[in-house]
Amino acid sequence: MTKRRNFIKKSAMAFGAVTILPNHVVFGKKPIYNSKGEVVKKGTVLPNDKVNMGFCGIGNRGGQIFNEFVKTGMVNVAVFCDTDMGAEHTLKNLEAFPDVPRFQDFRKMLDSTAGDLDGVCIGTPDFSHFPIAMLAMSLGKNVYVEKPLSRTFEESELLMDAAKRHNVITQMGNQGHSGENYFQFKSWVENGIIKDVTKVTAHMNGRRRWHGWDTSMKQFPEAQNMPDTLDWDTWLGTAKHHGYHEDFINGQWRCWYDFGMGALGDWGAHIMDTMHQFLDLGLPSVIDPVKIEGHNLLFYPQASTIDFKFPKRKKMPPLTISWYDGMNNIPEIPEGYGKSELDPNIPAASNGKIKPNKLNPGKIIYSKDLTFKGGTHSSPLSIIPEEAAKDMAPKLPVVPESPSNHFENFALACRGEETTRSPFEISAPLSQVFCLGTIAQRLNTKLKFDRKKKRITNNELANQLLVGAPPRKEWEEFYKL
Repeated sequence: MTKRRNFIKKSAMAFGAVTILPNHVVFGKKPIYNSKGEVVKKGTVLPNDKVNMGFCGIGNRGGQIFNEFVKTGMVNVAVFCDTDMGAEHTLKNLEAFPDVPRFQDFRKMLDSTAGDLDGVCIGTPDFSHFPIAMLAMSLGKNVYVEKPLSRTFEESELLMDAAKRHNVITQMGNQGHSGENYFQFKSWVENGIIKDVTKVTAHMNGRRRWHGWDTSMKQFPEAQNMPDTLDWDTWLGTAKHHGYHEDFINGQWRCWYDFGMGALGDWGAHIMDTMHQFLDLGLPSVIDPVKIEGHNLLFYPQASTIDFKFPKRKKMPPLTISWYDGMNNIPEIPEGYGKSELDPNIPAASNGKIKPNKLNPGKIIYSKDLTFKGGTHSSPLSIIPEEAAKDMAPKLPVVPESPSNHFENFALACRGEETTRSPFEISAPLSQVFCLGTIAQRLNTKLKFDRKKKRITNNELANQLLVGAPPRKEWEEFYKL
């Protein structure tokens, strides 16, 4: 790609100085403008060129994301990085692309290949998103980061700031943000169909990995012998030291406060995303764990009900989102709700199965005049009960179709042809809502949050957890990039 850019530049010069080519023609920096005519992002790849991408995390969910990028036809697989290159879940992609360079440490990967990369895809455990994204952005690389963006409130704050300072293209992987629900929700708000919302129920009642664990546990499991192929120190990254255990890896990291974000971080980004953006929610003023079943200081509860209270925003009234997780912690269902459909867009679990639940993941939105039912990911909303839906049918606007899926959207943004729909300035505040929720779960206490100063005002320990534990020695640099 560098040779091609140099060739174009030299060719333009060879034809004399009669025509001065704009910067985006010579260097692939095609500007993208906002409604005021200001340049908001710049492409980094010539239109129609493929995007050279490095992939951090190539097994399990990371492997699914990798394959979705390959399907776009707009990406060159430039380099692989995974802390366990011998694991069964990584071998399939390694064997399919045997000539792609591979690394176990993202620092070495970026040190060796950064000059050849346009973007980095990060499909690793929640707690390790931050250091990889910060280093990549500091080197001027565009980043696609699977949801949730980070494990702590402060890390999301730093990621937002770094994206702006380094002027890179960013996308969080809440894939429904490029699907039907995104465009429908946006259109229905703009056309006054969704308005005066005061209450939302968001629910994910499927079985989680930690359900059934001993909630009297007071210490982490004892260390085991680790696989010879695993770089455990790099896997731990900024997290405090833990001895290796199988209940920390391959998705099990979701269970623990030290590594994951539980059901809320895992599913909230697919359920609350459009309402958070288009109802201009920002950050809550109160986070109230009204029900915590099976509380433990190490891992997530067996069931939670958390009320997130958002104040009045411009002309919109105060709103409460009630989050429900836990297999039997089913929210109240309004009359006329109908059947609970399972969203066909949900990616399969690592075992290849998605099981129907008593109530499938989704949301119920209560406004002054109408009630809406929605699923997760790209599932569109419907008006309930059926009689109300029939009355509203002639008044509903035509919803535009999505021009690209979430992966295509990122690649096209790197080429200067679209803007990303879930950049950090939109997705980081959403992730911060989840971070506040997990603090309330962890401490099992009601929190009051100052939205302007971004601090918890009624609990000093909770306020310290906005930042979290200090990074391990020699991992501090990522908080300064």
